[in-house]
Order: sequence, then structure tokens, then C-alpha cells
Amino acid sequence: MTIVATALKDRLPTAIRTARLVLAAPTLAHVPEMAVLANNKAIHAVLSRLPYPYGESDGRFFVETIARGDSEYAWAIEHDGGFIGVMGLHMLPGRLPELGYWLGERHWGNGFATEAGLAVVAAARTAGAAGLRARALLDNHGSRKVLKKLGFLEVGEDIDTSGTLVGRKVMQMRLEFDQR
Repeated sequence: MTIVATALKDRLPTAIRTARLVLAAPTLAHVPEMAVLANNKAIHAVLSRLPYPYGESDGRFFVETIARGDSEYAWAIEHDGGFIGVMGLHMLPGRLPELGYWLGERHWGNGFATEAGLAVVAAARTAGAAGLRARALLDNHGSRKVLKKLGFLEVGEDIDTSGTLVGRKVMQMRLEFDQR
């Protein structure tokens, strides 16, 4: 069963609460901290669609144009009322939605990506997605570990063909939902 991206987007929650996090639509209020956290070479080095250097104008463009645009459905991740990163689904016609995320480096290693990811995976399943896909650089062991905790299986190595990671080896990952 394939659900058109627009219908799936209409069924996704605008906000999600977990034990420690709030995931909600990115707003202009997030932009100053977004610019500080995303302007990091360590984050840019592992993401295919994040510009570097990253300034407030990039954050405003993301919030106003991309975050809830035609092919995206993103949530700002907040912890204790502060912005710590973004998680979202990239939706292209005829393909499973692709889960992507980033956290500010000072928030790595606290289980936030896993906690947010479990919530987004559950929301996508409830909204009717048949599954999700993801990809991570072969040497990005942290992200691959998070995706495995979310239930993704590694389905094969590939060479990235778009964005800032063109030509780099990535692991394609997939999570199929039981459609019974």
C-alpha cells in the first residue's frame, strides 16, 4: 500500500512529545540557535543538504521554505525549552520517505536522536507510511547505530549522487512497517 506524500504529510502530527523532548514545526525563534549549532564542520561533514558556513539567513530559508515544504516535513527538536536539532522526513514521489536528522554537537551522546527518532518512526507508521529509508556515511558509526536502534536494516552500500556528499560511500538503510 503506497500513500501519496501529500496524504501522508496531512496525517503526520504537527507536534510530538516524548519523555524529554518536544518536536514541533521549526519557527523563526529557533533560527539564532539553529545557526550557532549548524555552523559546525563536524555536522556539515556528514550531511548532504546542510550548507556550510551556516548562518541565520540559512536558518530563515529552512524555516520559511523547506521545513514544511512540498517534499519535507521537519520537526525542531527541543530539550528543556531549547532548540537542539532537527529531524524530518524527505518525501519524493514513488519512494519511501527518507528519515534525516542532525543534532548540535554538544547534544550528541545523550540519546536524543534515538528518542526523537522513535517518536518520528511511530508517527510515520501511524500516519500510514509503508516504511522509511535512511542513509548514513559508512564511517558515520554514530548515525548508523542510532538508525539500527530505530529498527532500520542496512541494505547495501552506495555512492552518494547528490548534495555535498557526492562521491562518498553511504550505507542505505530501510525500515519496513508491518502492514497487517
